[in-house]
Amino acid sequence: MSRLKLGIPKGSLQDAMLDLFSRAGWKITLGSRSYVPVIDDAEIECLLVRAQEMARYVESAALDAGITGHDWVVETGAAVDELSELVYAKQRLARVRWVLAVPEDSAIREPRHLEEKVIATEVVHITESYLARHGVKAHVEFSWGATEVKVPQLADAIVEVTETGSSLRANRLRIVDTVLESTTVFIMNRAAAADSWKREKADNLILMLQGAIAAASKVGLLLNVHRDDLQAVLGVLPALKKPTISALSDPDWVAINTIVEEAVVRQILPKLKAAKAQGIVEYPLNKIVL
Repeated sequence: MSRLKLGIPKGSLQDAMLDLFSRAGWKITLGSRSYVPVIDDAEIECLLVRAQEMARYVESAALDAGITGHDWVVETGAAVDELSELVYAKQRLARVRWVLAVPEDSAIREPRHLEEKVIATEVVHITESYLARHGVKAHVEFSWGATEVKVPQLADAIVEVTETGSSLRANRLRIVDTVLESTTVFIMNRAAAADSWKREKADNLILMLQGAIAAASKVGLLLNVHRDDLQAVLGVLPALKKPTISALSDPDWVAINTIVEEAVVRQILPKLKAAKAQGIVEYPLNKIVL
């Protein structure tokens, strides 16, 4: 039997990714000390791999495909195909930025002020490429962690990843510039991508994952309305495209089925009631395939 060897990111992305797979239709079970998860699909073989190393293993064909950050593809320089973004902000697979940051009272205000300075970071190659684009020569040192505390005693500046900037502000650091923007991506070995079976399996997996992502912030609404009040109710509803309108056994009434952002339900439900909608039901969604 053919199998797709798939890398699942271990670490900060792990829980969100397992939740996403579950909502997409795959159950992945982890042993307490195992790096080989069990998945309820005989055509997929999983392995837990750190996101920082994923692209190298996919490039070397140790894995056919994997999920990692675009930043680690760039940092390792791996020759892999990025098939799809997996931006899932509700579960912390959000877009992130690698930023150049300095102490609040630092004289460094722009990249040229970094000349001959010391920069601590986990993404050495990304930082070196950034400096080269600005024609700046500086000393870039690899940081094993806790990078925020290395300035100003151990470094003049850092390049660190951030979602909101709150951690940097808490450490009295000021952002000078964005070095790289990144998202979670589904990557594939180029030879594996040329294999029709493996590519179809990967594409189908991505389709279901994207469907789960699309549904993450949305809910379905089902409601009944008298035909005389239909236009008033439709005027309240923000629809994904157009709501589905179905006839009921009573020819004077119709049922409306639509999808809306979960965050707006509390605002529009009272308006629907005021527009004379009845039997309003809100229900959760697992996937939306567009």
